[in-house]
Amino acid sequence: QVQLAESGGGLVQPGGSLRLSCAASAMLFKFYDMGWYRQAPGKERELVASIGTAGSLKYADSVSGRFTISRDNFKNTLYLQMNSLKPEDTAVYYCNRNPPPTSSTLWGQGTQVTVSS
Repeated sequence: QVQLAESGGGLVQPGGSLRLSCAASAMLFKFYDMGWYRQAPGKERELVASIGTAGSLKYADSVSGRFTISRDNFKNTLYLQMNSLKPEDTAVYYCNRNPPPTSSTLWGQGTQVTVSS
């Protein structure tokens, strides 16, 4: 059973900001590193940011310096603050554990981010 719910996406102009949220199950949040992934049309899903259970951070080169991942372990919620957005950031954004599950059914619906003028 998928217990991931992403929200916060939308349409934003280049240079703008968005904050994504992901409500996850308590078990998933407690025992796993978590990550934000994105999938653009015609491309494979990619990991853009991850955060360990102890708070270690990693970012893809394409978003480093612009995106910030964080987690609230009391609320079982994952966040992605996205600044200085570019058209190439346009994608559906998903959260999940890191490394991700192998089954395609263990993903939420994602949230669409569109960066366009």
